[in-house]
Amino acid sequence: MLPPDIEFANVSDAGRKRPHNEDSSVTDRSVALALVADGMGGYKAGEVASAIAAKAVLDGVRDGGQKHRARRPTTDGQGASAEAALIRESIQSANKCIFDTAHAIPQCQGMGTTIVAAIFSDGRVTLAHVGDSRIYRFREDELKQVTNDHSLVQELIDRGFFTPEEAQANTPKNLVTRALGIDEHVEVDVQEMETQPGDIYLLCSDGLNDMVNDEEIRLTLSKYSANLAQAAHELVRLANEGGGKDNISVVLARPRTATAGSAGILAKVMGLFTRAADRT
Repeated sequence: MLPPDIEFANVSDAGRKRPHNEDSSVTDRSVALALVADGMGGYKAGEVASAIAAKAVLDGVRDGGQKHRARRPTTDGQGASAEAALIRESIQSANKCIFDTAHAIPQCQGMGTTIVAAIFSDGRVTLAHVGDSRIYRFREDELKQVTNDHSLVQELIDRGFFTPEEAQANTPKNLVTRALGIDEHVEVDVQEMETQPGDIYLLCSDGLNDMVNDEEIRLTLSKYSANLAQAAHELVRLANEGGGKDNISVVLARPRTATAGSAGILAKVMGLFTRAADRT
């Protein structure tokens, strides 16, 4: 099965405070994959961790995509589709690679990375994440965060200790409770949902949402929805304008679906070819 038609925009920037960019962001239309990894660690070690994660997941999805494109029924709450299994296995493989590298190379000790990834198939998207990088869905002029941060702030909110506003004011930001490369094994959150015509999916490192609030993100996607590249550049510009305290990575994805009219025309054309073949 061919991958679905999809439009991507991918912009990554060092920001205004960091000497180099430790984020990695990747899109590949051939396997309908998008991902963002936000590295952490000593001097340039975060950059190494995010690059390992991006390459390992991309390679894993490319290698497995042709074999597992056909979906299989979900059999448990973990999401047992082919895409869900493939993205989970690829991220776990990336985790092991980062963990082994960190223990083999002294300069890389303690490195790790967050990751968010999406695989699009016909009418559906499979989402996976570890850490506090985020995936949002923009649909019918509404923005919804569809991942749950693996962070101390979010954990305190979930346990009822703070409201979101209180947690932001009283808890240090960027303290993640889960990341790739820290332990030999990692739990990957995977979910699947149906896509609708006009949906835009935003994958980002926290360098965006720490500087630009959700309403500003929504307004930007609404204003520039016709041009994903322009929307991505504008989001990065806003993050830098707000302080640019961290690296900023923005990936936008819009699955394309044929309109009823175009689908009807295609069916008629294919019918002509079929009838012509029958007469030969």
